[in-house]
Amino acid sequence: MNKSFTNKNINNFASEEIDWQQIQSEMKNKLGLEIYESWLKKISFLEEHNNYLLLSVPTRFIRDWITSRYLDQILKIIKLNKKDIIRIEFKIIDQKVDKDLKDTINVENTQNENISFIKDSYLQYNRIDPNKRFDNFITGSSNKLAYEASLKVTETISHYNPLYIYGGVGMGKTHLLNSIGFEMKKKNKVMFISAERFMYQFVKSIKSNDMVKFKEYFRNTDILLIDDIQFISGKEAMQEEFFHTFNALLDKGSQIIVSADRAPNKLMRIQERIKSRFSGGLVVDIQKPDLELRKKIVQKKTEELNNLYSDQLQVSKDIQDFISNEISGSVRELVGAVNRIVSFSRIYNKVPNLPETKVVLKDLLNISENKVTIDLIQTIVCKFFKISKNEMLSSRRSRYLVRPRQTAIYLTKILTSKSLPEIGREFSNRDHTTIIHSVKTIEKIKEKDPEMVDNINKLKNQILYNNKENEI
Repeated sequence: MNKSFTNKNINNFASEEIDWQQIQSEMKNKLGLEIYESWLKKISFLEEHNNYLLLSVPTRFIRDWITSRYLDQILKIIKLNKKDIIRIEFKIIDQKVDKDLKDTINVENTQNENISFIKDSYLQYNRIDPNKRFDNFITGSSNKLAYEASLKVTETISHYNPLYIYGGVGMGKTHLLNSIGFEMKKKNKVMFISAERFMYQFVKSIKSNDMVKFKEYFRNTDILLIDDIQFISGKEAMQEEFFHTFNALLDKGSQIIVSADRAPNKLMRIQERIKSRFSGGLVVDIQKPDLELRKKIVQKKTEELNNLYSDQLQVSKDIQDFISNEISGSVRELVGAVNRIVSFSRIYNKVPNLPETKVVLKDLLNISENKVTIDLIQTIVCKFFKISKNEMLSSRRSRYLVRPRQTAIYLTKILTSKSLPEIGREFSNRDHTTIIHSVKTIEKIKEKDPEMVDNINKLKNQILYNNKENEI
């Protein structure tokens, strides 16, 4: 859904359809102030449809965290207010970026009332990112050739023409294209656009009967960079226009750089003559990063974030090595993992240990996760402390039973969404004040006893994941 909403519109919509403020208040009461302030407060109401709500959060990390831990409880609270709602969908909207963009548009409109055409012009899709340059592209054996070829193109136009770079998602293709554009825009007319936007402008020009302008714009550039060319698959009319644009640029000595997710001969539903043109230039691939390159990327990204947030805690070498060893899919996943760890550190004012790191990065690590139930927690804690479940649930107050019982109650409180009375019922109908006392006792012991901290981390690791060992 592309339609955007201002805060005013959101509030008006919410007041007409559903009382979002009331729902927020109930989330705060039922899930606790700490969880609400850390996570749920960041949810904004967007739209209500027949049977679901569309909500927004500022980052993908927050969305994943909320959906994995609190989604069921949030849906229950919403259904109490409106029974028809059966599901929730989240949209990622960076509120700060959204505000900055609106402010920029307002300033432009104030300066010149006739500038609104920029909104729909090609210029909107021709913005070079100054943060993606050759000097911050980290090289290794998997991407060295693509890097060197890209660098060479900036020195001698049409030496390799076209330059075709291919590789999987998140491997750095867009970074290299952006680097070429950033370097060459100093002396040349550069056009950097995704194949999807090229297609959009092509269709828009046909509908508005303005193909002359389209042809002039794309054929008068010195450097044409097209990202993700595989998206022109099956679009015969657009492929025809692209082919003629391609030839016109080659004839005038312009440089063409193309990226894709596969080699030219493996492109599906694309004209053979276009694939032949691609194959006639220099074709280079970017492979998955090896361990050495992954370590360099994680270290570099960590240093950048540490410099940016110098007042925050530093990500340890152990965590960096863990990320480098466990996440081997793409560069984008590596960077995303580091961002998550730093976000966790900023929110909780502590660097996560290894079990916590597994929780934060669980969807990237492909670790089999257990469904956390109170029975599972009780079973694992009893096995850990070598006592029976009957002993744990009994009324006996022997020290060797009290501490495991309190530990199980503490883990139930932090790893499930059960209320205090619900937890009490599962521990032989104990009063909710006993549950509060147990949680506070374990928290106090953790502050002074490193062994207790270690035991809690081991138990959390076993409860959350299919690990039979006590160690990570």
